[in-house]
Amino acid sequence: MIRIVKVTTAKKRFLPLLLLGDEQESMIDRYLEDGEMFVLLEEGKLRTIAVVTKEPKRVFELKNIATETAYQRQGYGRKMIDHLLAYYHGKGRLLQAGTGAGSTTVEFYEKCGFTAGKTVKDFFTENYDHPIMEDGKQITDMVYYQREL
Repeated sequence: MIRIVKVTTAKKRFLPLLLLGDEQESMIDRYLEDGEMFVLLEEGKLRTIAVVTKEPKRVFELKNIATETAYQRQGYGRKMIDHLLAYYHGKGRLLQAGTGAGSTTVEFYEKCGFTAGKTVKDFFTENYDHPIMEDGKQITDMVYYQREL
């Protein structure tokens, strides 16, 4: 049985999984306490986590989404996105998520019905203390993907 639960206390206990979605703890610290955290559990075992913040102009931003490595590409992330879209429906106008330009995560967001929006040039090189690599390439720019609520 799958269920998604909102977490309101001791969010840092999920740090190992959060680091899969955002590999620098100081960046996670910027949004963790103010964000709403959700965990997807299957038979009581953690599979996926997400953190969403409320931004100006009725926008909610998915700051972090991560699925345990052994359970990736099995639909858990999609179930979490569907839950978030339903949860925030009517509370705002957009759900957005930033990811590295050219990253494999882009395909995930597109399959979930998100479309590319603005790009923040050099976001990763200016905000992280180490190069962010994906598929052997350095990711420098952040692209925001968005979906109407």
